[in-house]
Amino acid sequence: MKDSRKNGLENSYVMFQHKKLRCGYTTGSCAAGAAKAAAQMLLTGIPVEEIALQTPKGILLHLAVEDISMDGKSVTCAVRKDGGDDIDATDGLLIYATVQKTEAPGVRIDGGQGVGRVTKPGLDQPVGNAAINSTPRRMIAEGVEEVCRACGCRSGMSVLITIPEGEKTAAKTFNPRLGITGGISVLGTSGIVMPMSETALLDSMRAEMKMLHANGGNYLVITPGNYGETFSREMPGLDLTYEMKCSNFVGETIDMAVDLGVKGILFISHIGKFIKVSGGIMNTHSHEADCRAELMAAAAVRAGAELEAVRRILDTSTTEDALSVLAEYGKELYDRTMREICRKIEFYLNARCRGSMELGAVIFSSVRGKLGQTGAVPNLIEKLNGQRT
Repeated sequence: MKDSRKNGLENSYVMFQHKKLRCGYTTGSCAAGAAKAAAQMLLTGIPVEEIALQTPKGILLHLAVEDISMDGKSVTCAVRKDGGDDIDATDGLLIYATVQKTEAPGVRIDGGQGVGRVTKPGLDQPVGNAAINSTPRRMIAEGVEEVCRACGCRSGMSVLITIPEGEKTAAKTFNPRLGITGGISVLGTSGIVMPMSETALLDSMRAEMKMLHANGGNYLVITPGNYGETFSREMPGLDLTYEMKCSNFVGETIDMAVDLGVKGILFISHIGKFIKVSGGIMNTHSHEADCRAELMAAAAVRAGAELEAVRRILDTSTTEDALSVLAEYGKELYDRTMREICRKIEFYLNARCRGSMELGAVIFSSVRGKLGQTGAVPNLIEKLNGQRT
């Protein structure tokens, strides 16, 4: 249940499809707020119902404090995650912090139950650390230090973050793919959740790509979604050790791969997605662009299709329907059209990376199987299979 009290986000929202969507706060803000509240109660002995937390975004949050436990030596309390109107697997989770004094100076931060552990290099935290990212760690430390200064406390503090429902929730996140085991990550660079934002998904994709690359993946297999992933597993002789999904973000995926130093990508995609790439459309979401029938028709024109065929393709509502129409006009025209589509896909992929890496694509139909591939595919498959660990 969302807390009805004002939390500082009353005027924070984004517009999406003509609707106001309410902002929320990250797991990092929850952990920092709980740690700050626990430290204050430990040093003053006075329970608090609300804690103020300054976020990196500049918004001052007022977070409700729940489930307080004080035993004289330590204090445990929780802040409930509020993802606003975002689609968020962690929304509603209680993020706990247990704080106690230590002889060693400084603020020591660790994760317990429900907080994931990093098992592979290339992520924000080193292998073995709790998956509490850098910004939340800084927020936790700054909040606890602020309380210590206000109370005149010079001893060190230990902070243990726990999330009782974290391990169950982790199955709904990217963590299993990233090699983070045992729970969710404590995340957030701004402290604020922007609903329907692409940033969180792109950050997760970048983290996964960085991890794959750090573990030997100079060449990657990337699919837009489940259809591509399933088809890739049916391709004989293709090693999928370094495979990930890119959703609709073809262009952004190439950009981040260039930035991370990846040497090559083999995209495997249903034609319904990559027909758009044949027109230079690098975000394949239908909200960004469609043009599937138009691009299929254009490829058919280049392949020599007669006007009647082109008109019928333009009247189709799916690429599978367009393929059925095209097949009626003979294998030769069908094959030439697929080659034209692959040629244009290759052109726009290479234009995006400006020759800084090797890119290829295999396109397929759910009904007709493999439709074609770009020229670099055989070489990419050889390199992918040559980097087995």
